[in-house]
Amino acid sequence: MPAQPNILVIMTDQQKATASHLWGNPFCETPSLARLAAEGVLYAHAITPHPLCMPARVSFWTGRYAHSTGSRRNETPMPPDALHAFKLWKEAGYRCGLIGKNHCFVEQSDLDLFDTWCEIGHGGLPAEPTTKGMEWFRPLDGIHAAHELRRTLTPQNPRFGYAVSDHLPLADHSTGLVAGQTVRFLEEQGQQPFALWVSFPDPHEPWVCPRGYFEEMEDRVQLPPWRPGEFSDGTAPERNRALYVMLGVRNEEIDDLRGLLAAYYGMVRFLDDGVGQILDALERTGLRENTLVVFCSDHGDLMGEHRMQCKGGVFYDALVRVPLILSWPGHIPQGVRDDSLVNLIDIVPTCLALQGAQIPPSIQGEPLPTVTDTPPRDGAFSEYGAGGPLFHLSDLAPLPEPHGRRTLIQTLRWREAEGRRKMVRTREWKYVHDPMGDRDELYDLAADPWELTNVLDDPAHGDALADLRLRLADWSIRTEDSPPVALPEEKYYHLS
Repeated sequence: MPAQPNILVIMTDQQKATASHLWGNPFCETPSLARLAAEGVLYAHAITPHPLCMPARVSFWTGRYAHSTGSRRNETPMPPDALHAFKLWKEAGYRCGLIGKNHCFVEQSDLDLFDTWCEIGHGGLPAEPTTKGMEWFRPLDGIHAAHELRRTLTPQNPRFGYAVSDHLPLADHSTGLVAGQTVRFLEEQGQQPFALWVSFPDPHEPWVCPRGYFEEMEDRVQLPPWRPGEFSDGTAPERNRALYVMLGVRNEEIDDLRGLLAAYYGMVRFLDDGVGQILDALERTGLRENTLVVFCSDHGDLMGEHRMQCKGGVFYDALVRVPLILSWPGHIPQGVRDDSLVNLIDIVPTCLALQGAQIPPSIQGEPLPTVTDTPPRDGAFSEYGAGGPLFHLSDLAPLPEPHGRRTLIQTLRWREAEGRRKMVRTREWKYVHDPMGDRDELYDLAADPWELTNVLDDPAHGDALADLRLRLADWSIRTEDSPPVALPEEKYYHLS
C-alpha cells in the first residue's frame, strides 16, 4: 500500500440519497457519480448521525455521535478540545484544506490547521471573504453577482421559493466555483500528501438553479406518493404534524412544487458535473492512483416527500439516508454495491484504516465493510434534540398565519433543541423514540418504503418493535452521553 494516500472528501449539503438514479431516483441521472461508483464501493443504506448541518459535520469529522460531542444544534460548533480528523492529518504531515462551506470549525486553533481555506456559503462569500493558501480563481465581483439572486429571490408562496439564474457564468455559482477551485488545487498540488474537504453548499436552500439545468429537469420531475390523512388520523407524532403545518404543500401550490423539484434536481445535476470536473483533474494530474475519494452529503431534504420540502427534526429517509461512495482504484473493490447499514461517523475511521494509521479510542464509528475487513452490519442510528422543552401545535397559535417559512425560522432554535429523539434503522424497519414524550414511530420499510404509515400500534409487529427498542437502548448505553448542551435563551420560547 502506498505511504500516506491523499484524502479527498466531497460533501454536498442537503442531498438525499434518492436524488440520484444510483439510489433509485427514476428521473435524475448522475453520470459522474456512476463513474465514481464504478471505480469504488457504493453504500446503499448510509445514514447521517444527525439530520442537521452543524451536528452532522461535527460528528463526521470526530467520528462520534452528537450526544457525545455535545454538538446537537446549529449553534454548537466543533468543541475546542475535540479530537478530529484534521488534527490527526496535520500531525501526520498532510496539507489540509477546505474549499466550500464550513459550518463546523470556529476555534482559531482549528482554523490554523488548514493550509488552504476558500470558504463560501449558501448566500455567497463571507462578509470578509479572506482566503488562505490560494486566491479564488474567479473575480469577486462575478461571484457576488452570481449569488445576488439567492439573497433576493421572491418566494412563490409562504412555504418556499426558488429561482432560475440566467446569463451568469456557471463558474461563478457556488457549485461551479467550488469545483473549479478544487481543480486548481489539484493542478498546483506537489508531492506533499493532502487531506482536502470539498464542501459544496448545494443543493441546500436557497434553491437557485442555472437555467440550463432547470430546463433539463423541468419536464422530467415526478412527485412522490402521498397518503391522505397522514397528518390528521392521529398516527403521526405531534412534531411531525407541526412541521407539516409549516412546510406542507397546499393543493394550489402543486405547480410551485414541481418548479421547486426542477430547481433542486437541476442543482444536483450541476453538482454531478462538478464532481466530473474533479475526477478529470485527478486523472489528468496523476493523483488518482493515490487518492482516496469519498462522496457523501451531510443529510437530506424532504423535497416533496410527505407533501413537504426542506427539513425539520424528523427521521424520514428523505432526511437521514444519504449518498455515500468510496473510491480508490487498485486498493479497494470496484463496482460493488454494499447493502450494510452504515453511518457517516464511519468515514474518518475508514480513512485512517486505509492509511494504515491508528484509530483513536475516542472514535465511535467503525471502518466500513467491503473497503476494509470489517464485517457487514444491519443497523444504523441517528438522533435529534438537546433535551429542551417540546414544541407543540398549540405553540403555533400566537404566531401570525399563514404558518410557512417565516414560522419555520421563527421557531427554529426551539425546535432544534426540543426533545431527545433517537432512531434505529435496519433494512426492513425504522423505529423512532423520544424519552421526553411525543408519540413513537415504527415503519415497515419492506411494505411501506415511503414511510407513509406509522404501524406502532399494530400488534402484528410486536416482535420487531421489541427488538428495535432493545437495539436503541443498547446503542444509547454503549455510546454513553455528554454534559447537557446549552439550550436557547428564554426569549426564544416566548413567540408572538
